[in-house]
Amino acid sequence: MNRLTREVDFGEFLKVLRRAGRPGYLPFYEHIASEGFIARRTGTHFDKMTMDDEGYWEIYVDFWLGMGFDCVPMEIPLNCPFPEFDEDESHGSEAKVVIKTLEDFEKYDWPEVERPLDFEHFETVAKLLPSGVKIVGGVCAGPYEWTTAMMGVMGLSYALVDNPELVRLVFEKIGSLHHSGAKQIGQMEAVGAVRQGDDLGFKTATFLSPEQLREYVFPIYTKMVAEAHAVGKPFILHSCGNLGAVYDDLIDGCKIDAKHSFEDVILPVEEFKARYGEKVTPLGGLDVDVICRRSGDELRKYAREKIEQCFSDGYWALGTGNSLTNYMPVENYMTVLEEGVKVAGYD
Repeated sequence: MNRLTREVDFGEFLKVLRRAGRPGYLPFYEHIASEGFIARRTGTHFDKMTMDDEGYWEIYVDFWLGMGFDCVPMEIPLNCPFPEFDEDESHGSEAKVVIKTLEDFEKYDWPEVERPLDFEHFETVAKLLPSGVKIVGGVCAGPYEWTTAMMGVMGLSYALVDNPELVRLVFEKIGSLHHSGAKQIGQMEAVGAVRQGDDLGFKTATFLSPEQLREYVFPIYTKMVAEAHAVGKPFILHSCGNLGAVYDDLIDGCKIDAKHSFEDVILPVEEFKARYGEKVTPLGGLDVDVICRRSGDELRKYAREKIEQCFSDGYWALGTGNSLTNYMPVENYMTVLEEGVKVAGYD
């Protein structure tokens, strides 16, 4: 694995997140990387491993360090069980629904609020970090995504009309688990910032109405952000989709510090920055489709334009608009990072 070696310091990324002082270089940030991308980049069988396998976290940490990141993005799912299916069985997302009625809710094997997820993984990674590098940690999938997984998209849609009390109970329960998770993650010394991924929308709008998000989801975010701020750490929200109708809620109401996930066909990152950059830090934003389809000088030019548009004041981090996917060419992504170092980083 060819390593992108440069001086790193999580304190420089903190300047970006807090919009307090220009960093000495352009930091990098990603929400997640697919197992396949990590395997191809590291030349390992990472895509065949699980979090409990020996060597898993060593490969994972080395993957990020080898690309010049000063933070390791990391998330662990809630300990909420789902039914198992035969791999050959054909089924859709609604087949895993576990809560349809109040009786289902009451019988479900909820994890204890005090231990909503396996925190040991964060402790394992903490021991692998060199000086100057921190974890950006959170719960895998957010309250909206967990609720739709447990109730189904169709089930939640019907219940919002037919059984709003059940919807309230599920969101409150899921919210209590996320709140506890964020609080405990934020208190870890190796964690430099708290994060949450929760895809709230699609190309033209949010899945739930803004009013429903304000009722069920945003109060959870507000508590999570408050826990991060209580220990002096920023909060990053990753959320895909067109969130134009609720950005003010997220920024002024929930008080997130940074936003990740941008797509050129919805709202290019430079336009988001122009509208909201004085209050919140945009992260990443290079369109995944562009990185996958372009290469060489054309890709370098695209990356350079984004850097010039977004890093003029120092409050931005270089990365994709979504994630490092299985189908993304590794060499194309490395071209983007190398351009970042060349234009606004250490030589």
